Amino acid sequence: MIIITGGAGFIGSAMLWELNRNGEERIIVVDDLGSTTTGKWRNLSGLHFTDLIPIDLLPDLLDRNALKDISAIIHMGANSSTTETDADHLLNNNFGYSKKIASFCMAHDVRLLYASSAATYGDGSNGYDDSIQGVEGLRPLNMYGYSKQLFDCWAIKQKILDKAAGLKFFNVYGPNEYHKGDMSSVVYKAFNQIGEKGSLNLFTSHRPEYRDGEQLRDFIYVRDCTRIMAWMLENPSVAGLFNVGTGTARSFKDLAKATFSALGREPVINYIPMPESLRDKYQYYTCAEIAKLRAAGFSEAFTSLEDGIKEYVQQYLSSSNPYLDSRKSPIS
Repeated sequence: MIIITGGAGFIGSAMLWELNRNGEERIIVVDDLGSTTTGKWRNLSGLHFTDLIPIDLLPDLLDRNALKDISAIIHMGANSSTTETDADHLLNNNFGYSKKIASFCMAHDVRLLYASSAATYGDGSNGYDDSIQGVEGLRPLNMYGYSKQLFDCWAIKQKILDKAAGLKFFNVYGPNEYHKGDMSSVVYKAFNQIGEKGSLNLFTSHRPEYRDGEQLRDFIYVRDCTRIMAWMLENPSVAGLFNVGTGTARSFKDLAKATFSALGREPVINYIPMPESLRDKYQYYTCAEIAKLRAAGFSEAFTSLEDGIKEYVQQYLSSSNPYLDSRKSPIS
């Protein structure tokens, strides 16, 4: 049996889909679905699993050993809002809850994969090296990133990462992110804005070395993320912290052009001033260092930005059913 916390969320439900595609249905989803208006429940409607458990019940069930034959926990559940202002809420959800799950896994020899975040790297001035030695020197820019760093540091000190794998996700996009609101990907927002206005707004640059729209990110398709996690489940000796990105930085202008192309439209891009409140915190460059992941044995190629956006837009966002469904597979 496999447990996926946050299993109704974006990456969690995509991982559920990945496991279903690989023939695995003995899965317990741990999540809260929230309001029906978010549509989060739809992430599960085309997928197969054994049970659905509320988030707050899992620690007690683990304490009582009420869940039997658990082979792995994929811990994707967290408050992922980088603008969340309730520090105690983030601390309890992203640090305290994670410690309980990790402690159970270590005590019962259960494979653990958990979501860290590229937000731990802060402004990137210390680079994007995923070595364990550099974790304590990182300075996240927000409480979300700090809550993830706290757990990474704790996991290192407790030697959790001798057996578990922590995944530092970069800019993930793809199907089943529709409930995320302001925290959804730029690709999803671009698709909606182009559909509504016929054009797309991007921020101007306030640094001379970057032209407008040339700010860079490591955009990774969610299917690549789930392939990495599936590979890690098949290779339990792989442990430590790992960046989950493509290792290639692409510009927002590239993303915009790819989205227009997937829609069969000519690009119409408007550049708007960046809000003053963002200018001191804005990252102009992020790119995952993936040498460690490659050295561990993951050799598959990553989906290009153009191919990922094309599939996402044409097979999902433009479809009457944009959700991942275990009964159908993407063309690519």
